[in-house]
Amino acid sequence: MALQGRRILLIIAGGIAAYKSLDLIRRLRERGASVRVVMTQGAQRFITPLSAASLSGDTVYTDLFSLTEESEMGHLRLAGEADLVVVAPATADLLAKMAAGLADDLAATALLATDKPILIAPAMNTRMWRNAATQANLALLESRGMRRVGPNAGPLAEGESGPGRMAEPLEIVAAIEQMLGGGVLAGRRALVTSGPTFEPIDPVRFIANRSSGKQGHAIAAALAGLGAETVLVSGPTAEPDPPGVRVVHVESAREMLAACEKALPADVAVCAAAVADWRAEAAPQKLKKKNGPPPALKLVENPDILASLSKPGNRRPRLVVGFAAETEKLIEHAREKRAKKGCDWIVANDVSAAAGTFGGDANTVHLIDAGGVEDWPPLSKREVAARLADRIARFLERKAAE
Repeated sequence: MALQGRRILLIIAGGIAAYKSLDLIRRLRERGASVRVVMTQGAQRFITPLSAASLSGDTVYTDLFSLTEESEMGHLRLAGEADLVVVAPATADLLAKMAAGLADDLAATALLATDKPILIAPAMNTRMWRNAATQANLALLESRGMRRVGPNAGPLAEGESGPGRMAEPLEIVAAIEQMLGGGVLAGRRALVTSGPTFEPIDPVRFIANRSSGKQGHAIAAALAGLGAETVLVSGPTAEPDPPGVRVVHVESAREMLAACEKALPADVAVCAAAVADWRAEAAPQKLKKKNGPPPALKLVENPDILASLSKPGNRRPRLVVGFAAETEKLIEHAREKRAKKGCDWIVANDVSAAAGTFGGDANTVHLIDAGGVEDWPPLSKREVAARLADRIARFLERKAAE
């Protein structure tokens, strides 16, 4: 298991996102890690120490001045015995204490006393997250070497929406595995395509689509987070290059195919890019507007990247995943696409204007494989990426064991 024998000290602060920390404990234990939990007084307003103790299989520590706990372990020993300290959720209050070096409760004292790496998963209201004080505290902590995962953007508990949601448990697990060098996909190679393609009409105009690249970039980051050597072939997008990922920037479908072929061999290929189906025979000079009908565009078919990567052969990835962006008959068209292209899985999503998928931060997908259709609930694109990366990892583990 990826985290077998690793010791995690999980500090749970007082925010509504504390409920996610229970699932985080379960995910870490599944991967072989041992988890000790420290809960602030605020955290105990949202979840109980008994719940955390039941999932972790260990004592939950809450009180700096508990003589029993101090004699058995001591806060210095508690901080020193872990391989990694994880703060999830990391509230604005606890971030401020960490930045100032305060030690007024067990959580803050353990954080001040540890000499081990620290991973923080912030969670708070959007206005608190954007506040200059929070951003200054965060910058100071990161300058000291602390790592961060999240926060994500989306609906918040108080009915608002924006950045401030704690990263999902699988995202945090991936960040932990990356920090500890025990990613379940370590030694694997992943290829991901993302964004639109631009197909020139003349030197200044092009055919394109509305893809933002957010989903493909998130998938590349999630796979890299699980330890995979990841190559991202991206069309033009405003998305920043994901950390830990080798990015190849292209414009046209033909350039994307060439970059994908160059990146092979790979264990998994995820084709999330919205590749233009056709290209024009580009004019050598800018087309001028004249009186009369507009110039006719002669379209030719672009290469099919998903079908090319799915062809049988010794360079075919063990797992090929395609995306089906549809505006109607979603499952029917996605199944047809999977059969036509020859890929293993298809991730179907609705990209009609009402869905808000193109350019948005959320996605509702349906994963189709030989076994049928798996319907996923509405999730952020980062959450979709984390789930997909986890499913890919489990698939490759099973194949390796066969």
